[in-house]
Amino acid sequence: MVSVDCGVILDGFYGDTAYSFEVGAVSDEVRKLLRITTEALLQGVEMASQSNRVGDIGNAVQEHSEKAGYSVVREMVGHGLGRHLHEEPEVPNYGNKGSGAKLKKGMVICIEPMINMGKRQIVQEADGWTIRTSDKMPSAHFELAVAIDSAKPDVLSTFSYIEEVLKLK
Repeated sequence: MVSVDCGVILDGFYGDTAYSFEVGAVSDEVRKLLRITTEALLQGVEMASQSNRVGDIGNAVQEHSEKAGYSVVREMVGHGLGRHLHEEPEVPNYGNKGSGAKLKKGMVICIEPMINMGKRQIVQEADGWTIRTSDKMPSAHFELAVAIDSAKPDVLSTFSYIEEVLKLK
């Protein structure tokens, strides 16, 4: 499995998304990790509305992931998005309902769970870029950019083109 996290800049604004790809034949356990991570992301996205807080997103991701027996990376988090790639607020993939920054209409955030099959700890390799789990167990990472609206989240990025090419849908 490999996670590809890419961004673009257009007219002074950033976009950001990530997708974890299967490489070669993977086990059913790895496929389950990918599925649970995607589901956790979508549950986090559902909480991204004006009436909620950042902790509501993190709690939804954490609850879904841990209920399935996985751990949630805490050292790397989602973030605000706009004229800079990483803006406030930080959007952790764990937390308590009703805690953290209040979500405001017009705010754009990236929700990006990193869910591990083993322990939650990660390490950075000597190349200064590669991140892996400390126990070398598989980890999945997906990310979507979401605009906060009063009624429901407006998802600005999509996996549909990737999944079309991979013939997943």
